[in-house]
Amino acid sequence: MPTRTIYILVLPLFLGCAGIDSARDTGRPDHHNASYDTAAHDPRFSPVPDRIVLTWNGDPSSSQAFTWRTDASVVEAVLEIATASASPRFMVDAKKIPARTQAVVTENGASHFHSATVTGLRPGALYAYRVGSGDTWSEWFHFRTALDEPAPFSFIYLGDAQNNILSLWSRTIRASFATAPHASFILHAGDLVNRANSDGEWGEWFRAGAFIHATVNAVPTPGNHEYAKDKEGRRRLSRLWRPHFTLPQNGPEGLKETVYYFDYQGARIISLNSNEDRDDQVPWLESVLRENPNRWTFVTFHHPVFSTGKGRDNESLREAWKPLFDKYRVDLVLQGHDHSYGRGSNLPSGAIARDERDGTVYVVSVSGPKQYKLSSRRWWRRAAENTQLYQTIAVTGDTLRYEARTATSELYDAFDLIKQKDAPNMLVNRIPDTPARTHMNTIGGRK
Repeated sequence: MPTRTIYILVLPLFLGCAGIDSARDTGRPDHHNASYDTAAHDPRFSPVPDRIVLTWNGDPSSSQAFTWRTDASVVEAVLEIATASASPRFMVDAKKIPARTQAVVTENGASHFHSATVTGLRPGALYAYRVGSGDTWSEWFHFRTALDEPAPFSFIYLGDAQNNILSLWSRTIRASFATAPHASFILHAGDLVNRANSDGEWGEWFRAGAFIHATVNAVPTPGNHEYAKDKEGRRRLSRLWRPHFTLPQNGPEGLKETVYYFDYQGARIISLNSNEDRDDQVPWLESVLRENPNRWTFVTFHHPVFSTGKGRDNESLREAWKPLFDKYRVDLVLQGHDHSYGRGSNLPSGAIARDERDGTVYVVSVSGPKQYKLSSRRWWRRAAENTQLYQTIAVTGDTLRYEARTATSELYDAFDLIKQKDAPNMLVNRIPDTPARTHMNTIGGRK
């Protein structure tokens, strides 16, 4: 009988601590996987469409925006769209929509980014689409338009992806989709990549989400790592932001497609840009909040109003924006930046604590592997460190159900918000009976 050799691989025991970084936000990749091989993770361009992503730049009930990339040989790209059906012959009625094309040059060479917007769609309808040109096309994807009236819906919220995106962030976005496959959109709270203009890192972000980006609308807000210094030393938005995302143009001049809002089935979702011109956004924000006809209001931006990390307080941002959140009773503020998790209720200026059952709820979260230590704070009710998380938010009538889950899909935090007539929301905690994932003995002063 022939002999067989058996090899045993022994892994070091310290892998569970990978990703913890208690130092300041240097922007460097994590020590356990510090290299980016852009050639390996993002092959050279071809005529085959890639980086396909859905976004909105109009009414989600009647329009849809599409963006994708090819090599520079494709100068006339096309979107084909049809009403989806169970028959494989659905495409006989497909309409062709010419795309707009933009040339972009990165460290990987020249490529063409294409975008198209379709209007006049039917509310609540399922559509199929593909993108391409000539004989070279993507596969067919499905998406569903929003209803044109208040109705139940859900969405996913992800904090910073930033580092080791393909190797480690991929598991978080894929777990979130497995948990909420019918989510209407995925909100990304900044720092999607680590180096703003790195084509290789953007390639990792798109590969990590794969078909999810092409079937579930992305709602991105820029983080500080979506900015890089130009030759004059001024911080500029990534030159790949607007080519990648076709976003609403309803924000202030100079900040469009980073500051914007849209309405979805009874909710207003607002993206602010916490990286620049914060005071200039105040009049715009007040008008958007004052003229809001929706029952629910969600705001997202990158730098937290209340921080989970030592030395990371954003006092000027809090002074500029929080009074409007209070005045117009914003329901939920979704943030990133601090590479840890914290969730707590509104705190009025100068107060140590208040009844946590009402007021705006603030969340800081992280979906990628770069992790910082928590520092003691009074504002949070549940917190975590060294933990990749995703959040699902479901709205049904007067009730919002929030759940935060780990990258392994274990429930870590949960609460309900309930609308009350002529009164602030009532918050009902549903925190699971599991230990807090923190090095501290207490969380926010609670054993």
